[in-house]
Amino acid sequence: MVRFGVLGPLVAEDERGPLALKGPRHRAVLARLLIARGRVVPVDVLVDDLWPDPPAGAVGALQTFVSALRRALEPDRAPRTPARLLVTSGPGYALRAESVDAWSFEAAVTTPGATLSEVDEALALWRGPAYAEFADEPWARGEINRLDELRRLGVERRAAALLELDRAAEAVPDLAAHVEAWPLREDGWRLLALALYRAGRQGDALGALRRARHVLASELGIDPGPGLRQAEADILAATPAVSPLVGRADELARLAAEATTARTGRLRLALISGEAGAGKTALAEAFSARLAANGWTTAWGASPDDEGLPAVWPWTRVLGEAVALDPEPGGDPVAARFRRHRAVAAHLAALGRKTPLLLVFDDLQWAGAETLTLLASVVADPSVRRVLVVGTHRSTDLPATLAGFLGRVARAEPARVYLGGLGATEVRDLVRATLGHDVPAPTAAAIHRRSGGNPFFVRELARLFDADSDAVVPPGVRDVVRHRTSQLPAGTREVLRRAAVLGRDVDLGLLGSLAGTDVLDDVEAAVRAGFLVEPAPGRVRFAHDLVRDTLYHDLSRTRRARWHADVGEALERLRPDDVDALAHHFLLAESPAAVRYARLAAERAERRVAPHEAARLWRAALDRAGDDVRERLDLIMGLVRALAVTGALAQAREHRAEAVTLAESLGDPVLTASVLGAFDVPAVWTANDDPELAARIVTVVEKTLVALPPERRAERARLLATLALELRNTGGDRGREAAFEAEALARELGEPALLAFALNARFMQAFDRAGLAPERARIGRELVDVAAAHGLVTFEVLGHLVLVQAFSALADLPAADVHAEAADRLAADHDLPLVGVFTQWYRALRASIADDPAAEALFRAAAARLPGTGMTGLEDGILDFALRCHRVQRGASTVDYPGDAPHDLLYEARLSLQALTAINTGDVPAMTRLYDALLPAAAELAGAGSGMLTLRPVAFYLAELATALNRPAASHYRQALELARRCKAPHWIAALESRP
Repeated sequence: MVRFGVLGPLVAEDERGPLALKGPRHRAVLARLLIARGRVVPVDVLVDDLWPDPPAGAVGALQTFVSALRRALEPDRAPRTPARLLVTSGPGYALRAESVDAWSFEAAVTTPGATLSEVDEALALWRGPAYAEFADEPWARGEINRLDELRRLGVERRAAALLELDRAAEAVPDLAAHVEAWPLREDGWRLLALALYRAGRQGDALGALRRARHVLASELGIDPGPGLRQAEADILAATPAVSPLVGRADELARLAAEATTARTGRLRLALISGEAGAGKTALAEAFSARLAANGWTTAWGASPDDEGLPAVWPWTRVLGEAVALDPEPGGDPVAARFRRHRAVAAHLAALGRKTPLLLVFDDLQWAGAETLTLLASVVADPSVRRVLVVGTHRSTDLPATLAGFLGRVARAEPARVYLGGLGATEVRDLVRATLGHDVPAPTAAAIHRRSGGNPFFVRELARLFDADSDAVVPPGVRDVVRHRTSQLPAGTREVLRRAAVLGRDVDLGLLGSLAGTDVLDDVEAAVRAGFLVEPAPGRVRFAHDLVRDTLYHDLSRTRRARWHADVGEALERLRPDDVDALAHHFLLAESPAAVRYARLAAERAERRVAPHEAARLWRAALDRAGDDVRERLDLIMGLVRALAVTGALAQAREHRAEAVTLAESLGDPVLTASVLGAFDVPAVWTANDDPELAARIVTVVEKTLVALPPERRAERARLLATLALELRNTGGDRGREAAFEAEALARELGEPALLAFALNARFMQAFDRAGLAPERARIGRELVDVAAAHGLVTFEVLGHLVLVQAFSALADLPAADVHAEAADRLAADHDLPLVGVFTQWYRALRASIADDPAAEALFRAAAARLPGTGMTGLEDGILDFALRCHRVQRGASTVDYPGDAPHDLLYEARLSLQALTAINTGDVPAMTRLYDALLPAAAELAGAGSGMLTLRPVAFYLAELATALNRPAASHYRQALELARRCKAPHWIAALESRP
């Protein structure tokens, strides 16, 4: 292989040493072909490049040069064999070089992840100016300039690598020479300032930034760009972004390992936790900077606690407008939320295909339920690859939303990084980095002792001691913040307090409007004191949540309310469409305007398919609403809608009852019908969760049906379906009639959502006798088809659960498995936690049939998920009944089951237990009645139609009854054995094979 060097005088060499390239024209031909990087250069172009005024024999001369070059480059090539390196191609020549120093250099400085040694080796390739002997040639000038720019980039990459390795002092000399030679390179000045600061030369660092500002103004008439401005603000505030990360090498290594895994595989999640001030943000910032320097795309989304920002807003900041985060729901809100989750995942997957992507979410303890739901969905999506998500959160006092999120993502096995306190040596290093100089050893020891190694507390104490070495040190970090702010001028303190009401991020225009004066001097003083940082012109941010929290909570409640009202009024003038922030501030101000803006924000949250956020806002509006009945009714129904989507069924029912009462009081049957029919939450269990409320609703529905105008057919259909659902297992003929009429009307009207609701009602009324599993299977299949075709996700899930029940009853367990998996899939995709309650019970049923020793434990685990779901009709007594059935079907001899058997999902199970009781007591009339009642279900499993528990096949109990009644029983035993074998139930098979 021939190696070419162009980073200096042109050279070529092989394993035997340098090659003779003859005269300047030969070398020019070779250089021109190298610049072409393997592309063909036509003969006429070469001629024009070699001679400003080509002579008559130029083409022949060029051919001579090429022949000589071929002999030099391939001295061992046999005569009349084609050249392999300098080849003729079409109208010209091309050089098929493989090793060129410029190409190696470019790869090293532009490839993400290059190490310091690799960059050093690349820079060492330069032996002088690129293409040194051709600097005056027009054809070489562009490539020379390009390589010179890459060399300057290489110098900056080397400096950045040294900073990453905490070798700041080594980077300073080269950077100083670099900015002297290229004074308009802002990144060079930024790196120099950062290197000086980290080397303990804060004054020199600020001086470098002042020189950069002067050069840019005098040479170009411009101000420094955002990178330089941010560096200056960070250095003034000694923020973690510029301070060296002290004492976290192991934690950085752990995160780096996660990045390596994520870079070649599916998304990884890392969670950084610790107490307030432990340095979670600093670690995430340092890690983000390291990945950015290694070619990763990085994005940051912080989660402040109470700025009134819309749900999932960090995703908007991270992804911009590339993903539609505010879709029109267009039907089922659950389906709309799923579409958005998929859109975000698809966008992240696309970004990951381009470059590895780091997403950092700071302060997850403040994130809303919708943000966390979306994040959990993305983490679970297998299509998202080459993405690392880093989240930070406090380790104490976790809100329920975050605790739930941590539980959901546990299956992804996130990396967990906990930050404890720094050691004494590390504290001394951090003090030096904060102040720019060492402090006496006793002072450093006192800071370590008082701070417990908490980095934020260390920095605050260091500044306090530096300002007044005789200061009486307050006992806690908040007290230190109070002490330091008390040393500020009164005007600056007032501005900081006002800013704390605005939030962690502060718009200076809005702050000035509130203060009624120019706040720049006070803001700059707060920045210099380290309380604020300046991320962009016109905006400041509190350096730490603890600073903002201390200032905010030290305000009296009355002052906070008054200032929040001031903010709201200013926002009405400046940003009247920012309903989220307006709702936030007016709610905290307890202002009459809060109801209006909370309602508008709730409606926006619904459009964004953010039901948890919508529920919070509807509830806040309702809490502050007056006595106007129609307004309260509208707010209540908004809250009921949101609660139903989030799965808070008990709360939804409670507010529904209030809405029904208010609607009745207005005497408007159409309004009442809309309120009654709006609660179209799919129902799969046949026992009512609130019988008293159900009875009341039935009464109101019947009255409203009579008063409703005949032309309101859709409202009538919804009322009838509501009636059938509320009557469930107690309605008799009236419930069945209502269900059939609702279905007929829905089919006539051709409304898919109405038909799905009516089919749910039909299902609830398909229990008037035993053996109706085939009919329920038909209803379940149509529910799945209609719902899937029209994006009605919750009804599609209902259809699958109905089919789980029906196929379990029909002893087709493989089919039931398919539908249980489909329900689980939909539940995971659409965040429907209640679905897992039913599928977990189904798996306990399967274990019971298979005689799995773990079956009882599975039943108990399934029952443990019921409390808090609001499904009291299901929860009441189900575990005891399931365990009794499990033991009876395994051959328990003692059975005593008197009482009624309501027409519901457990009807066949109860009849079968009553049959065993009647046989034991010799009650012939009861045995006769039970035989007749069970006979239509002869092909089913007793109780399995519930999808939650089972006895043996109904045919077994028919055989036992027939034997006791002296009737033929053999055919029933054979049918039972066939079903037992189909289900692969060893205990059933063993018991039945011994029967005649």
